[in-house]
Amino acid sequence: MAKPFDGGISRYFEQHATASVRDAIRDAKNGDILNPDFPYQEAWDRESYDDALARLQIELAKLQGAAQMDGQRIVVVFEGRDAAGKGGTIARFRENMNPRHARVVALSKPSPTEATEWYFQRYIKHMPAAGEVVFFDRSWYNRGVVEHVFGFCTPQERETWFRQVNDFEKLLVDDGIQLFKLWLNVGRATQLKRFLDRESDPLKQWKLSQIDVDGLRKWDAYTAAIDETLGRTHTTHAPWTVIRADDKRRARVNAIRAVLTPLTYAGKSDDAIGAVDPKIAGAPDLRHG
Repeated sequence: MAKPFDGGISRYFEQHATASVRDAIRDAKNGDILNPDFPYQEAWDRESYDDALARLQIELAKLQGAAQMDGQRIVVVFEGRDAAGKGGTIARFRENMNPRHARVVALSKPSPTEATEWYFQRYIKHMPAAGEVVFFDRSWYNRGVVEHVFGFCTPQERETWFRQVNDFEKLLVDDGIQLFKLWLNVGRATQLKRFLDRESDPLKQWKLSQIDVDGLRKWDAYTAAIDETLGRTHTTHAPWTVIRADDKRRARVNAIRAVLTPLTYAGKSDDAIGAVDPKIAGAPDLRHG
């Protein structure tokens, strides 16, 4: 079976990955965590995960019903390293929600017309109406990280974006939108292992792009761009929650908890939600913990 992008992921693994990353991937057993800095050595057991997720999904259904009754507008922005599990986490949020009122926004490359508009303009049209929850699978933060790393914007355009983004988010919040920004982070070996799995799985190859292949050589550039972006956009009105996502199960559960915990809605059960694990979800400095 032909591999996408001429086997670029496998070639990077064999020819360019560090010895420690290659060894971690080759020696890994099922359930092992590949990131040596992750606070747990093994993935969360399936039974505990399924139980916690089921309770949380009931709470999400309650939230959606209440939001439609009282007109809440909720936005959850998902950003993070490639292969950090953004799509899978969004899927667990929406699994038992009414899709008519819980939308995913995953925008492609701007059209020629959009490229001439104010940068935030194409995102505004996707903001929620009363009773809606909108999940952005990547967002206006493309400019802070991906566009910068690959030279798709000029330094001046990025600096203009930095001058505007916090005010843009303040306008959303002041208008009554409840805004959550989640950054999913993974270690280098975890990311590469997930890319290799996608490359060899015909049902998941569509998730790969040339950006993923080329980005493997730009880890340090991504790190610098991420650090600057989170540092300059972590505000009191729109703070970031970093999710350590080397274990998808812990990441999904704690992402949902991070959104549900501060919200108010009829029938809310704090016991069912549980406490956010501070080793997994927290402020931007958790990325370096």
